[in-house]
Amino acid sequence: MSVATRSALMSRIKGKNTGPELALGRALSRHGLRWQQHSSDLPGKPDFVFRTRRLVVFVDGDFWHGWRFSTWCDKLNKKWYEKISGNRRRDARVHRTLKRSGWRIVRIWEHQIERDLDRCVQKVLCAVKEPVCRG
Repeated sequence: MSVATRSALMSRIKGKNTGPELALGRALSRHGLRWQQHSSDLPGKPDFVFRTRRLVVFVDGDFWHGWRFSTWCDKLNKKWYEKISGNRRRDARVHRTLKRSGWRIVRIWEHQIERDLDRCVQKVLCAVKEPVCRG
């Protein structure tokens, strides 16, 4: 595949309201949960924000966020290696910033939603029900 073709293909991949996000959102709605999406006032624009619970949920794409990156990073050219490495560094920075600000963070990988959506829903439900410490 040429560089131009690959670039055109990758540019069509959405960053918001992806299939895994929508699947998780539909499942959470069935449990009566309500949230804000992609809140731009929070670092990283979390996919799901439960403000009263001080909880954010990120749904990370396996490729873009580097699931098990060390096992396949050597197959990438420099451009993609830098892109995904940068995403991983940004994810860690956002995580630290939110944590320091008193937010709880749930991170769910794309493949986890595809393999066991119910388990992912339970993970979020448990976090939502967990008491919020305000100190």
